[in-house]
Amino acid sequence: MANIQQNENVDEIDLLKLAQALWNRVWVIIICAVIGAGIAFSYSYFLITPQYEATALLYVNNNDISLGNTKLSISSGDLQASTGLIDTYTVILTSRNTLESVIRDSQLPFSYTQLKEKVSAGSVNNTAVFRITATDKDPEMAAHIVNSILEILPDRISTIVEGSSVEIIDFAVPPVKPSSPNIMKNTLIGALLGIVASSAVIILRFLMDSIIRDEEYLLETYKDIPVLTVIPDLSNEDSGGYYYGYGKSYDKARPGNNTGNGSKVSK
Repeated sequence: MANIQQNENVDEIDLLKLAQALWNRVWVIIICAVIGAGIAFSYSYFLITPQYEATALLYVNNNDISLGNTKLSISSGDLQASTGLIDTYTVILTSRNTLESVIRDSQLPFSYTQLKEKVSAGSVNNTAVFRITATDKDPEMAAHIVNSILEILPDRISTIVEGSSVEIIDFAVPPVKPSSPNIMKNTLIGALLGIVASSAVIILRFLMDSIIRDEEYLLETYKDIPVLTVIPDLSNEDSGGYYYGYGKSYDKARPGNNTGNGSKVSK
């Protein structure tokens, strides 16, 4: 039990010293935080191309769905609770046939692969509302992509999923603000990384420091081994150095200061 308490005390002292080491280098941590924030801000503001998101909303209502030879009867409440049906519409939207029709009819300057990367879709909070989103560096183009999809997708869904009824809730409008990058978020992340990196270096140096600086370190680290002797700092006159006890009388007796009979020695 005594050994356990002794180890706990040693760990507590080490944590206090570690906190003191961090506090003594707090200016380094602050500088690294500012540098990290500046780098992240500059990279986000000057090097990352802003992206804009345009979104449209649709409502899909199916009372009688026919998939091949299988007929399903789904109520409005069942449809709102079903995410699998919305996933079906998403697959139809991102299919090659649908997107190539959109590219051809609207004369979009994209390939099928490029357009597929720009378009995403899904349900809104697991409801029957179907959301379509397009991302592009041009806000006008982002809205144009979504509205072009709205001209084709309802007919495609009705053709593939018999008995479906698709109603457009909101058309896409050009966004005013970019969706990415989030400059404030990236700046805070850069500052946090600067704090973590600088703190890690300070802690690593503290843990690897094996220099014995004072008697207290020996007494705390090696409690079972007595300290036999301590060598004083002989160069410090205030603490009793080499010239301690002689004072000014010794300085006067040194050659070059005084001849002892009142005459001065030329320099």
